[in-house]
Amino acid sequence: MRKFFLLLLFSYFAEYPGYGQTYKADKTVFFEDTSVLNATLTTDIIHLERQRSKEGKQYAGHFSFALRGDSLMDAPVVLETRGRMRKEICEIPPIRINFKEQKNSPLHKLGSLKLVNQCRTSNIGQDYLIREYLIYKMYNLITDMGFRVRLLKLTLADSSGRKKPVTEYAFLMEDIKDLARRNNCTEFKTTKLDQRRTDPRQMTIVAIFEYMIGNTDWGISANHNTRLIRSVDSSLVRPYVVPYDFDYAGLVNADYAVADENLGITSVRDRLYRGFPGTMDELNDVIDIFKKQKGNIYALINGCTLISPASKKDMTSYLDDFFDIINDPRSVRNTFIDNARKE
Repeated sequence: MRKFFLLLLFSYFAEYPGYGQTYKADKTVFFEDTSVLNATLTTDIIHLERQRSKEGKQYAGHFSFALRGDSLMDAPVVLETRGRMRKEICEIPPIRINFKEQKNSPLHKLGSLKLVNQCRTSNIGQDYLIREYLIYKMYNLITDMGFRVRLLKLTLADSSGRKKPVTEYAFLMEDIKDLARRNNCTEFKTTKLDQRRTDPRQMTIVAIFEYMIGNTDWGISANHNTRLIRSVDSSLVRPYVVPYDFDYAGLVNADYAVADENLGITSVRDRLYRGFPGTMDELNDVIDIFKKQKGNIYALINGCTLISPASKKDMTSYLDDFFDIINDPRSVRNTFIDNARKE
């Protein structure tokens, strides 16, 4: 199988003369750049759609983008379908892009990155995608222990020529190993870890953030939409939780998102705190972070040109309810202590 892919990738070298240019991608610079990257991903789209259910299935592809100054950078890549729900319901399944298959590739250092693409090629699909992208950017304002993302205006091109190219928005996610490294940590792989055995302050940040965006689609013990990292300085330090995958959040309000009936809520717009209770001092320490970032969070939404004024209003109104709660000590106690998880 590996030899087969190497042959396919070699064919891309010959077809695309941009490969081998002196540019070398730097992951730190790549994710710190806030500009929208105009990129093209070429692969057999029809085959990808038909084989979406096959776990670990790989596809040869090609990724290219325009650098500043109008020069083109391109390189062969290997694609792999990923995800669960979105793989089943979306037009194009979520993809992981492996840039490191060829060590001489100018994009080799980008490693292997998750691509989050629109579930639907439509205005509403774009709205959902941009809302989720903004949530990642909001979390970056709250803590450094969050995935960085890079927004793409992505053209999906069918290498077989049987399907017309489609241009839509997408974003690439930072790799967990890089996130851990810049936080002086390493990835911590385990199963069925109780959230009370994680770093309590960081866990409170995660739980309150998930409550802010109205997301209940996560769980530490089930390794569901969370990853763990641990300090490299001491194995005695409790692991830190890193959340991801926010498309089921009420702040996104995707029409395919369904609330878990076992949680006693009827809509993903219904907020439910899924953290365990802390003291008022512990809560206020974390809540102060959110209060200080409120202006930046709203500016992030209102400054985005890729969603409509109505969407901006919907998002800020939804967040208004959260900030009303954290500005009222009685509501804080009621929400994050009295009605917190007990088991």
